[in-house]
Order: sequence, then structure tokens, then C-alpha cells
Amino acid sequence: MIRAGLILILALITLPASAEVFTYIDAQGNRVYTDQPRANAKRVPLAPSNRMAAPASSAEPITTAKQSTEQPPFHYDMLRILIPEPDATLRSSAGELIVSVTSEPGLQSGHRYRLLLDGKAIGEPGVSPVFALSNIDRGSHSLSIEILDAAGRTVERTANQPFHMLRISLAQKRQVKPCVVDDYGVRPECPLRDKPEESKNPFLRFF
Repeated sequence: MIRAGLILILALITLPASAEVFTYIDAQGNRVYTDQPRANAKRVPLAPSNRMAAPASSAEPITTAKQSTEQPPFHYDMLRILIPEPDATLRSSAGELIVSVTSEPGLQSGHRYRLLLDGKAIGEPGVSPVFALSNIDRGSHSLSIEILDAAGRTVERTANQPFHMLRISLAQKRQVKPCVVDDYGVRPECPLRDKPEESKNPFLRFF
């Protein structure tokens, strides 16, 4: 029986996958395995082969593409400057200006607003949509607002929006209000009835 089992194993190994195996008992009473059919031989059922076909070409190494873990940047539907209006003319003796911005949707977590005056960043980025500026030079300027993400990258940015700053000089102030003492001083144009009273010197009453 052991010999017969070894013969069967050898036959299965050496035969091609498509060959058939037959078995019969010879005249000496031994079981014989062969690939040739005989009148008294029985077909031996074979299990399907578990061998895998070799790849067509193994010259090129198999590489696995790395999947990107970076999320696409967040997109805002709207970002604009509310105040001042485009091409506005502002009058301020100190060159002061309040800028207000808005976005839709609202500012996302980790994002910050940054204001640009004439293309240069003003102050540090922050979450407040209101910016207070002062001492802006007389003349025409442009404003722009941008949104930065947590990594400092620009997510959204508006186009440059112009405005014009008019600063009143001290001489102009005194001409507008000639009778005001504080900051302006009393001018000759001030009517006598509107001139403020001069402060009395306490030492003059002794003379």
C-alpha cells in the first residue's frame, strides 16, 4: 500500500495538469497507476491545481501609489469689504478709518482675517472682522482682505478696493471754527460776540 501511494504521488507530480490518471490491478495483484486507459482500469479523480500563473513580465517593480491625505482647501462662497464702500471719499484730520468685512459662510475654525493696505499687511491676522486704522496718508489708497488657514496659506482674497482720504490741516480747522480755543485757537475772523472770555490773571487785582 505504501508503494502504491508513493507511485500515485509521483504520478500526480510528473503529469501535466491536463493529463488523466487511471488505476488497475495487475496479474501479480499490485495496484498500478498509469496515464494510459485500459479495459479494466478506472479513472482516478484529480483535485484542481493550486498553482498560480507567473506574471507576464516581472522586469518592472510593483509600486503602490500613495494616497494623498491632504484635504482640499475650504472654499468661501463670498468675501467682501462692507466699510468703506468702493471708491469712497473719507474725511479725517487724523487719517482714521474703520474697516469692516464679512464672509459667507462665516470664518471657519483655525482661519483668520488679514487686512492689506496698498498691498501690504496691516497688523497681525485675527478672527475679528473689524479693523481700526489711523494716520493714513492723504490721497488715494486700496484695501483688500484675505483669509488665512491654520498653516498661514491664503484661502480667499478680495480684489483691491480703492478709497480716498482727505485730511483737514490745522489752518483749515481754524477757518472752519475760528472761535474754538481747544486745538484750533481763536482767529481774527471770529466775531466779537462769539469770542470766548479770556481767563483773568489773579495777580492783576493787586496792581
